[in-house]
Amino acid sequence: MTHRIVSAPARPVRWSLVTTVLALAFLGGRRVIAQTPQPKPKTPPKAAPKTPKQPQAAPQPPAPAEPPAQAAPGPVQMPQLIYSPWAKFCGKGQAADAKQVCFTGKDARTEAGVPVVAAALIEPDGEPKKIFRITLPSPLQLQYGTRMIVDQQPPLTAPFFTCFTNGCMADYEGTPELIAKLKKGQMLTIQAINLAGSAISFPLPLADFGKANEGPPTDPKVFEEQQRKLQDELQKRAQQAREKLEQQQAPTAPKQ
Repeated sequence: MTHRIVSAPARPVRWSLVTTVLALAFLGGRRVIAQTPQPKPKTPPKAAPKTPKQPQAAPQPPAPAEPPAQAAPGPVQMPQLIYSPWAKFCGKGQAADAKQVCFTGKDARTEAGVPVVAAALIEPDGEPKKIFRITLPSPLQLQYGTRMIVDQQPPLTAPFFTCFTNGCMADYEGTPELIAKLKKGQMLTIQAINLAGSAISFPLPLADFGKANEGPPTDPKVFEEQQRKLQDELQKRAQQAREKLEQQQAPTAPKQ
């Protein structure tokens, strides 16, 4: 399906990327691991010989798994998406020793304003390790994790590390190789498995990612003014589409 690429309203974009992604980045890497509950071991039959108890290993985050061949009946058709531009924001946490964190992010929503997918490169000041964080709508089958594909290159995989009311997050290591691919790429495709066992695939255009990442932080006032003008245009288009639909559905007068 062809996805129409337009810009989203400023406030929803700032909520999904600035508030959610940057707020989590300010937590200093603290994570709540979304683990799949482990089944309790069954009591062995009385006749079975006793075996010495083995020490249990600490629980590990679920590794992304390939879905079984019959688990996905087919890809889910996505509605038309409205994209925010790639934008760079920087800030500090509330702690006295907090370092500045910059992130370059983009998100997509439906025409009704429902958040669908977001991605952001998180770069803590003075630290070599970077994180490329993606957010997908919940609920999802967490045991399969996520896949991320830049153009036609081999996919990367990562497990979900946390879920909240409207989405689940996964982190990829922001290696120099990955960042170079993102800057040169045309399309980023993010995939997961929903509760029905169907593959869901979210495209995010990569145009202007490199320009936004390498440039200065976005001026929030300029950004919001640009988004306000684009939102006015979107509302005008939506009104025209509604009027056209009403005309098509209007009953025609019977012929005499």
